[in-house]
Amino acid sequence: EDESFFFRQLVLHDSEAAELSIIKGRRRLEWLASRHLVHLMVSDEPDWDRIPMLKDEHGKPHLNDHELFVSFSHSYDFVAVILGRMTVGIDIQKFVPKITALERKFMREEESRSLAGPTRLEHLHIYWGAKEALYKCYGRRKLDFRQHILVEPFSYQEKGSTTGIINKNGFHKTYEVFFEKRDNYFLVHALETQA
Repeated sequence: EDESFFFRQLVLHDSEAAELSIIKGRRRLEWLASRHLVHLMVSDEPDWDRIPMLKDEHGKPHLNDHELFVSFSHSYDFVAVILGRMTVGIDIQKFVPKITALERKFMREEESRSLAGPTRLEHLHIYWGAKEALYKCYGRRKLDFRQHILVEPFSYQEKGSTTGIINKNGFHKTYEVFFEKRDNYFLVHALETQA
């Protein structure tokens, strides 16, 4: 889709139009696509008024005056969106072999020990996606992927789940993490577990 498609579908609120006005290039399409998907997910009727998606003081998106939590991600030609009644986070990643260059920055020793064999790179993408999704659940900056986030080690499969834990300065929460491989992409989402 191009921008004109989204402008025919969306009526932007003033705060959204102001945010979009400073975005350049391909990021504009990603921004518009994510808002379009959220609108489709929360509206019951085609002419239903849109709930504006705003950002809080930490840059975390939220639906204005609405009880649903929202998260979105983009990678190349795809945008992914998730909504939930509990804190949620989502990540979509295209398979890129150069992810190994980042491994030491985000993988803990116990996580790295679970990587093995011919699916090592795919497994690494899921760990990265899980940590991105958990970061979005946390919703604040200055969260170290190695120090503050643990993804319980798991065996690689194309669809499955594990547990994620965020532990930083008295903040301690556990999340269910679900993942799947779709063609050349990895889709991961995290949901806060009930206390």
